[in-house]
Amino acid sequence: MLSPELLRNVLESAPDAIVIVDSAGSIVFASRQVEGLFGHTPEALIGARIERLLPERFREVHLAHRQGYSRNARARPMGVDLDLYALRKDGTELPVEISLSPIHDGERMLVAAAIRDVSERKRIQTELTQAREEADRANQAKSRFLATASHDLRQPLQTLSLLHGTLCRVVKEATAGEAVAQQGQAIEAMSRLLNALLDISKLESGAIRPDPTDFAVATLFEELRGEFASLAASKGLDLSVEPAAHRVHSDPSLVGQILRNLVSNAIKYTRQGSVQLRCLAQPAAVRIEVADTGVGIPADQLPYIYDEFYQIGVASNTAREGYGLGLSIVHRLVALLGLKLEVHSEVGRGSIFALRLPPASAAPGETRSAPAAAAAGAGQQASSPRILLVDDDLGVRNATAMLLNVEGYRVVQAASLSEAVQRAAEQPAIDLLITDYHLSGGETGVQVIAALREIVGAGLKAVLVTGDTSSTIRDLRADERIRLASKPINADELLALLAALLASR
Repeated sequence: MLSPELLRNVLESAPDAIVIVDSAGSIVFASRQVEGLFGHTPEALIGARIERLLPERFREVHLAHRQGYSRNARARPMGVDLDLYALRKDGTELPVEISLSPIHDGERMLVAAAIRDVSERKRIQTELTQAREEADRANQAKSRFLATASHDLRQPLQTLSLLHGTLCRVVKEATAGEAVAQQGQAIEAMSRLLNALLDISKLESGAIRPDPTDFAVATLFEELRGEFASLAASKGLDLSVEPAAHRVHSDPSLVGQILRNLVSNAIKYTRQGSVQLRCLAQPAAVRIEVADTGVGIPADQLPYIYDEFYQIGVASNTAREGYGLGLSIVHRLVALLGLKLEVHSEVGRGSIFALRLPPASAAPGETRSAPAAAAAGAGQQASSPRILLVDDDLGVRNATAMLLNVEGYRVVQAASLSEAVQRAAEQPAIDLLITDYHLSGGETGVQVIAALREIVGAGLKAVLVTGDTSSTIRDLRADERIRLASKPINADELLALLAALLASR
């Protein structure tokens, strides 16, 4: 048998304050930790009602709970999912956590309450809640910024790009031509940086949502061949795109963005030799590889290649080709899609980036494929097609109209949905519509297309110019009479879209 003195010493040495009450709610024991917690000496509490240690507003409810506990006594925490507070001698309150345990003393049943001050825990929880709320507000602010930046920051860049395209077509003097060429390089670099920064911000804020579907790898490979063949050839590299018969399940647009960054990086860091794009079947996966014969990556630098603005072997104060953002975007996209990316590299011999994708889950006839590549080649249409141009930004609208006029198109301008409807009613012989997606007053280019098709006819073709990457925009790719142009689009790309769309049936 343990002596009463030993039992008292055990209770006194417990880290929590211990209070034992009888069936009437009177305190029969209080450990020495009670004084530090409540300010009462243990002796002063003996015989007092337990409700003395509770704020006035809780006492009546506690009495009912105490009587209910006596009928079903068992060891358990008190007030599960409730915020419990105790009352100090000086009248201040403190948050507490209480554990109850029944004790049998012969015929008498007592209840031991272990009381712990959780003020520090509550403070930390409050700070975490406040930090989470501040983070949510920051994310909302970032989302608002992105919505603005995707439109407003791209607008002047779009204007510059289109004006540059016009200058390229009218400037004939050699010195001026060289200045225009350098201007084009600066606009292109600025455009790449803006797009990369906005892509990273959208990924961080959760603004980009995957839209997975089954699609053919071959379609995506052909897009990449068309986009990068001339760039590789300009560096004397062989771009090898192997045939791919596999179908995979993921977001075709985001997978395409991953591969574009990988191929672009491979060409950038390969001085001679080749860049290969290939597809291999593996158990329960399809492996797409981008391999190059470039400079390679030292083993000690591999952990840093996904950091923003990090470039292999490039000091921060030297001239750069690019900004070191491509692989950072790739890393975020791979995580967003739940994919796996492997890297194998050897200095002086090249690198292999391998992306593992899940195989398609349905038969080819049951799914839609990745977006078709834009047709290339622009030129003046012999019949001088009439184009209705809708954009609420006067600078962009004038720059676009100037370019189209130089190319021989007849241009009708409008700044809003109502104005576009009025122009179409006045001149219904419209061959093609070019409209910005985000217009003033919450109007959209989608609304413009629908309204004009009611007037001109359901077969009206349109180019929708946008910086939006939402699934709503991507769903429009299913309409073969609509082409999407991502801001900022340069003059050659825009004219190629027009020529392809006008030539299609």
